Amino acid sequence: MRFHTRKWVKPEDLNPNHTLFGGQLLAWIDEEAALYTIIQLENSKIVTKYMSEINFMASAKQGDIIEIGIEVIKFGRSSLTMKCEVRNKMTRETILTVDNIIMVNLGDDGKPAPHGKTEVEFVKDRLEE
Repeated sequence: MRFHTRKWVKPEDLNPNHTLFGGQLLAWIDEEAALYTIIQLENSKIVTKYMSEINFMASAKQGDIIEIGIEVIKFGRSSLTMKCEVRNKMTRETILTVDNIIMVNLGDDGKPAPHGKTEVEFVKDRLEE
């Protein structure tokens, strides 16, 4: 799994227990999945269709640095299915896992559209072409 994004847990990210608010973490994951999908499918018109069970395994506290990892599981006709792990950057302790996140590629009409991709591509490889 590749860990693309790091976040610093700040006071405004905390819940009443003084640990990272789960809703904030889910927003970060949704944003990361969207950005990853936009880059992979080369289309900014995408939506989140589904997130499977979310497994909170540990908490993060103010000052922790967390990192969000995304891995592609499957390319569908108009979708991209990924899994996600969030971990503490310093201790490598897993904070959360999501087994399935499905993002859908949209056409100009706002409806699901085929994307034609079948494997993960890296931007550096596209630039060499």
